[in-house]
Amino acid sequence: MRNPRGPEPVSIELTDRQQTILAEMVRSRRRPHDEVHRATIILQSAGGARNRQIAARLGMSDITVRLWRARWAKAASQLAAAELEADEPTLRGLIQQVLHDAPRWGRPATFTAEQLCQIMAVACEAPELSGRPVTHWTPRELADEVIKRGLVSTISPRTVGRFLKRSRLKTPSVTLLAQS
Repeated sequence: MRNPRGPEPVSIELTDRQQTILAEMVRSRRRPHDEVHRATIILQSAGGARNRQIAARLGMSDITVRLWRARWAKAASQLAAAELEADEPTLRGLIQQVLHDAPRWGRPATFTAEQLCQIMAVACEAPELSGRPVTHWTPRELADEVIKRGLVSTISPRTVGRFLKRSRLKTPSVTLLAQS
């Protein structure tokens, strides 16, 4: 048999309780697909499979397999401690937490969910009630109004237009005029 190339993958050892929980996750039809894949990666890793073998079986890259294997190994001591002290639901929750995506990098949101709701609420009002000389909101009029009310310190008409378009707001008082 051919000798596999590359470094030895991170070793994964599971307790009986961990293995039982992961196996239940894999068999579940109600779990998110990515969580099932990640549980499968851990189970197969503990079974001695190499990263490329697991990746080929699951139709994913071996980099992804390596990542989840490393995350599990990093959390192994925390899982072992929780297993000694915690009850079954707490251990399940911790395992799910390990299998969840890490927070993504990127720019934080400029507007809070509350601000977006307030902008949408203003968009649902008739412009005449705000003293606006228009019959339908335009992104520019709406941006000016939410700034005037102090809901946001600044917002561009283009951003307001994107919010309205994304929400597909269908009210008589809102007309989204196409802007280039």
